[in-house]
Amino acid sequence: MPTIVRKLLIFAAVDGLLLSPHLHRQQKPISPVQISYATKDITSASTGDVKGLVSLEAHGIAGVFTVASSTYLIAISSRRQVAQIRGKPIFVVTGVTLVPLSSQVDAIRAIEQSHQALKDSTGQEGDRSDHESSEEERAYDSAGEDADDGAPFSSEETEVLSQPPTADQDSSVAQDVMSRKGQYGRFAERWFSKKGWTAEKRRSQGMSVDGNSTQPQTGLQAQGTTHKEKDAIEKKDAGEQDKIAISLLPKLLRTTKMLFGSRSFYYSYDLDITRRWGTAQNSGSELPLHKLVDPLFFWNRALSLSFSNAGHHAYVLPLMQGFIGQKAFTVDTSEEPHLSTILGAKEKPEDVIELQERAVDGNAQTKPKTRDFLITLISRRSILRPGLRYLRRGVDEDGHVANAVETEQVLSDPSWAPSSSVHSFTQIRGSIPLYFSQSPYSFKPVVVFHHSEDVNHKAFERHFSNMAERYGRIQIAMLVDKHGNEAKIGKAYDEHTRKFDEAAKEDGRKLGFEWFDFHRVCAGMKFENVNILMETLKPALSTFGMTKETNGRIDTLQSGVLRTNCMDCLDRTNVVQSATAQRALETQLALEGTELDLQADASTQWFNSLWADNGDAISKQYSSTAALKGDFTRTRKRDYRGALNDFGLTLSRYFNNIVNDYFSQAAIDFLLGNVTDGVFEEFESNMMSQDPGVSMKRVRQNAIDTSAKIVIEDESEELTAGWTLATPHTSNTLRTFPFEEVVLLLTDAAIYAVRFDWDTEKVSSFERIDLVSIVKASHGVYITNTLTNAQTDPQRNFGIVISYRPGRKNLERVNTRSMSTVKIPQRGDIQPQDDQADRQSEDPISPQAAEAGDMDGSSSTRGNDTDVRILALKALPAPSSVATGNKDLTELLTERQVIGDVCRQVASATGHKEDWVTEEDIISLTEAKRSTGLLEQLGHSLKKFVWA
Repeated sequence: MPTIVRKLLIFAAVDGLLLSPHLHRQQKPISPVQISYATKDITSASTGDVKGLVSLEAHGIAGVFTVASSTYLIAISSRRQVAQIRGKPIFVVTGVTLVPLSSQVDAIRAIEQSHQALKDSTGQEGDRSDHESSEEERAYDSAGEDADDGAPFSSEETEVLSQPPTADQDSSVAQDVMSRKGQYGRFAERWFSKKGWTAEKRRSQGMSVDGNSTQPQTGLQAQGTTHKEKDAIEKKDAGEQDKIAISLLPKLLRTTKMLFGSRSFYYSYDLDITRRWGTAQNSGSELPLHKLVDPLFFWNRALSLSFSNAGHHAYVLPLMQGFIGQKAFTVDTSEEPHLSTILGAKEKPEDVIELQERAVDGNAQTKPKTRDFLITLISRRSILRPGLRYLRRGVDEDGHVANAVETEQVLSDPSWAPSSSVHSFTQIRGSIPLYFSQSPYSFKPVVVFHHSEDVNHKAFERHFSNMAERYGRIQIAMLVDKHGNEAKIGKAYDEHTRKFDEAAKEDGRKLGFEWFDFHRVCAGMKFENVNILMETLKPALSTFGMTKETNGRIDTLQSGVLRTNCMDCLDRTNVVQSATAQRALETQLALEGTELDLQADASTQWFNSLWADNGDAISKQYSSTAALKGDFTRTRKRDYRGALNDFGLTLSRYFNNIVNDYFSQAAIDFLLGNVTDGVFEEFESNMMSQDPGVSMKRVRQNAIDTSAKIVIEDESEELTAGWTLATPHTSNTLRTFPFEEVVLLLTDAAIYAVRFDWDTEKVSSFERIDLVSIVKASHGVYITNTLTNAQTDPQRNFGIVISYRPGRKNLERVNTRSMSTVKIPQRGDIQPQDDQADRQSEDPISPQAAEAGDMDGSSSTRGNDTDVRILALKALPAPSSVATGNKDLTELLTERQVIGDVCRQVASATGHKEDWVTEEDIISLTEAKRSTGLLEQLGHSLKKFVWA
């Protein structure tokens, strides 16, 4: 396998960043490369004269990303060795430096700030990394000894975002909160900067901290902003999307640093850690490591494309998110196996690594009738449907589920001698493979199902087909409640499993399904009752077996996998998975001739701690806090102290769910390459981003097809076209909130405005407008809100108003979910006086609508057969963030083009020329500003202050 750069110096040269590998004698030469400030191209270069250039020492490159016109290099500036497999070290990333590719001045500033951060965190200047000799490469990285107790986006290292403050600027309270972040670390880190609340407020608005400039920043505040970048931002021809992305850039940079510094990304220079035992590619291959790893767990693939596409494979270092831990333990191998006991264990990484090196050298200090074992735990988080707790749940249309994690437990001899056996046992977790969501604003959120049963089952089938192809047979252990809120999704899971098994009778790939009501069976903190489930699963797990390797050959291969889930696939799942792994370890030791009852053995604290650490890591990555019920996982005991700790963690999760996670989710999707930087415009408008795992094009086309089948009664009517557009909540108005996404159908006889239930994929109501009754149509600027730049852009807020006279052939019906439908009273019908007043206040009728029927706000609620009603429709925001190479013409249409298509089709259907549809403002920017109330503005400002 070709060499990967293990250490390099990054020089801030005049024309670009110069990356110069620091090679050991045994390593093959690797050419230095330069990344141009001007073009961002990566080309081979010579080191030349670097004397006097400011440099940064790095342990690898995580990748490069670009937001608007700003590009950054992510360099791994600190790491910690956490394990070793067959002499190959495995590291966790503990810190990264973001180096801007804008100018030499900015690059120098970023590097100097990195040096200052290192000096502040270690108390002295120097190198935190390992040296490159083979002996020292295996050494423990003492710079990362402290464990990280923070949230997944928190880093123990000082986050340098501004110039070091002077003494009178320090806040003792804020400093104390920052230094003792605890479980509210993300809150403290975000809201209590060293310059106080004022600096954070200015930063959140994209302004400089020193108050001397109001221009949006283009980099870390520590790195400053060059005049050239400020001029670029001020250019009038800069796209609105770029401006918004740049305004949120400081927050993205902070989030990126905290994400990669969260001690959740692992790598090895020589070993493929993404594949479980028995499935790894040929280690002797001439392919670079990034082409051998499992793409399902290659988290920085998108960030590394700049290097791999340029052919500089030595600089591509695959990172895997998850957990890797290692423990060593000594067993008494007396002549009577049933008397075997565990004599002791080594838990610190440096002690475990030292034991392995002694065993390889033959210097292991093992007492007579004892034997050392090594247990390695590896959890791999999938990059498909990634993200945070309430923002990514359930399944997507390709069968990928949220919080999908593969966990492998490996038992081996510390020497890894070829003659000794290696045992591997794998299990998986993942969200329930159905379309559902839950609100983050409730402690016990209600499950909301989405899409039809058929759509759900197709995704369900895809998920388990994918799992069967990867793992073989599947045994499901579902831990949700059989009563209350969770029961309905448990029943749905059960029903889809039965349906799947009915269709799978022929190929024999039936699913094993066990519904274990964890909370009921283990009520009263009796988590030891999980053994009831273990006994039930024992036959299936015995059938699946485990993977065993001896002398480099696979003797047996695990033929199935246990898939465990609760609602979040965290706390209850952690308890069951650790119990399953304990049983597996007992079986593995039995194969090695050692009989142990690990549950009864009081000296297994090291095993419990390993699995508790694993559970905490997975929980932090998905819910921003450590796992609940961790005290039982660690001690096999449960008491009130653990319950109180769980309550605190629950509060912390609740805070993160409603405040921090929305932007973090957008950042994760962006860094994975699932969305473009247009996601930040989407976030600025909605304070959240679209799920890229759900194809809105398919969902909307399905809505059009479903609506056409239901609402078009006359078989002689021919469907001409269909669109999805936005319309006011109240019919016959221009601006009533919330606007609803509706289906507009056009036939050769009528227009149908269909209000669609997007969760159940059913028609809620529809209005039929006969083409003959249409008297006028106009299109133009349709601004309904003035809260964000995107909402005030005339080019992107466009709509059409169709004016028509009520008639006998026009009708409006609502789905009552019963045997009948209800006809909705039209606006011409007499309404109570109070209702009329409400309607009038909601109807800023445009001049063209009034002209069409000589109407105004008051006459629209009362009248006769000559009254004119309006159907107002607005183009949905054009897709701008989802990254895909398969966008068709429809997806590429702008808002104006969509409305233009509607105008042409309506004019043609009514027998008019295209210019029959007049162009005039529906709601102009001036009108919209008058209509936007103070409460709306305050509400949006508050949301932006909290979320953005």
